[in-house]
Amino acid sequence: MTGVLVVDDDQHLLKALRITLQAHGYSVDTAADGRSALLAASQHPPALVVLDLGLPDMDGAEVLRELRRWSAAPVLVLSARHGSADKVEALDAGADDYITKPFGLEELLARLRALRRRAPGPEAEPKVTTAEFTVDLGQRLVTRNGQPVRLTPTEWSILELLVRNPGKLITQQQILATVWGPAYEKEANYLRVYIAQLRRKLEVDTGNPRHLLTEAGIGYRFRP
Repeated sequence: MTGVLVVDDDQHLLKALRITLQAHGYSVDTAADGRSALLAASQHPPALVVLDLGLPDMDGAEVLRELRRWSAAPVLVLSARHGSADKVEALDAGADDYITKPFGLEELLARLRALRRRAPGPEAEPKVTTAEFTVDLGQRLVTRNGQPVRLTPTEWSILELLVRNPGKLITQQQILATVWGPAYEKEANYLRVYIAQLRRKLEVDTGNPRHLLTEAGIGYRFRP
């Protein structure tokens, strides 16, 4: 089943697209803002992306440029903007196709079918290697000195989120909401405990970590 990530801040449109796409055999994830979209795409890499340009927290073109740093998934841009300059900016940022609102659902489905035909075959999930350990995202396996490292499901979820966003600061709230759910966004103590456990298992010097870095009071960053 082809996975589609639909990104739009219009909840009625999100619901309509989810119902329509699921009825046509797609599995659908949705996001209402840019940061949620990038996190969703890193957690569950989609085969196709439907992306609105007018998002509340980031411009859609900025989301697209960030996505293109690590994903080749075809992107169909939605926009209420009819100017050619906006279309050119989106295409230059990495969009594969562009459709303006309002649009017909049959046209959108036809464009997605065309993108599926042009899409590259599935790529193997990458391995991320540091001086101390290797993370195989496809096998969900971590090794250190050639030996497997046992991680709990929660430890793996945190590590995977950080590793899929190398060098990028992921806030405490983003990690908590992604791993535990939105109700836990203020439970920073949970996160500190699990980060400490990951460092004990993966870092040579837990007091001076090289790979799982803390940005005090903000979040965490993975450095390969």
